[in-house]
Amino acid sequence: MSSIKRTIQVLDLLARKGALSARGVAQQLSLPVGSVHRLLIDLSDENVVERNAEGAWQLSYRLLAITDLQLDGVAFPRLARPFCEAIAERTRETVNVNALSGEGCVCIDKVRGNEGMQLDWRIGSRGPLHCGGSAKAILAILGEADQQRVLAQPMASLTRYTITDPAELRAELARTRKRGYAIDNQEVVVGVFCVGVPIVDRLGRPVGALSISGPSPKAPGAAVQPLVDLLSDAASTVSRRLGYTGQWPPQQAGERALATVTTH
Repeated sequence: MSSIKRTIQVLDLLARKGALSARGVAQQLSLPVGSVHRLLIDLSDENVVERNAEGAWQLSYRLLAITDLQLDGVAFPRLARPFCEAIAERTRETVNVNALSGEGCVCIDKVRGNEGMQLDWRIGSRGPLHCGGSAKAILAILGEADQQRVLAQPMASLTRYTITDPAELRAELARTRKRGYAIDNQEVVVGVFCVGVPIVDRLGRPVGALSISGPSPKAPGAAVQPLVDLLSDAASTVSRRLGYTGQWPPQQAGERALATVTTH
């Protein structure tokens, strides 16, 4: 196993489990204690980990600084945050901020509402583009070639409601573009519904999406329109601040290469 893979495993373990001794880390990961100790010392020299009062190893401030720099580069989450807080308070459901990343969608921020059953998508979690409110909102306005690459790949069925037939999904994307929002009818988690609206950059290319998810049913039509209006006002304002000047809702973008999380 490479040293980079070991490092990622150690950091992931400390993030999940909290402070551990070098021996505890080694036992959890089935690695030699000596190797783990040397790795922790190296990470400590870079302020990535540190010892607590009991002498156990824990994550330090360096990762927070790195993450903060990354979020500085991804402009729209910070622009969207005040809108998300207001929408979550008003709807009592979870508001998610997702970014396009490769041929997937990554949750980069969220504000939980007060309803009991919610889609608790962890920040940093990655999902496919063929299902989910934010994912389909993004996919619907990707360029034709990018859409085709996604539709040509095997599409996993997360629930019995997930659309996995390319022709059916293409028709759903056309409806999504026409109405300006995507609907997730329990496609990711049974019992959880979602509505999503894209965020676009100055060229009209989708960089992410805002969505509201929760236990209340959401279907195209008048009943969901108040949620759509909240999301659309927020997403259009964020998109304008990113330099977008085109029509709203945005239409299908020109061809582009699917890439890692888009930065500005």
